[in-house]
Amino acid sequence: MSSLVFLVPLALVLGAAALGGFLWSLRSGQYDDLDGAAARILLDDEEDEN
Repeated sequence: MSSLVFLVPLALVLGAAALGGFLWSLRSGQYDDLDGAAARILLDDEEDEN
């Protein structure tokens, strides 16, 4: 039972850190262009051809 005194606050801190990281990624525009990266991998780079 004494381990819950340590584990519950630890779980709350880790959950808040994960939520903060997710909200930061939303604000910095990480999820703005989901289709562009998927299509960009299929295109050949013109400057790589010599």
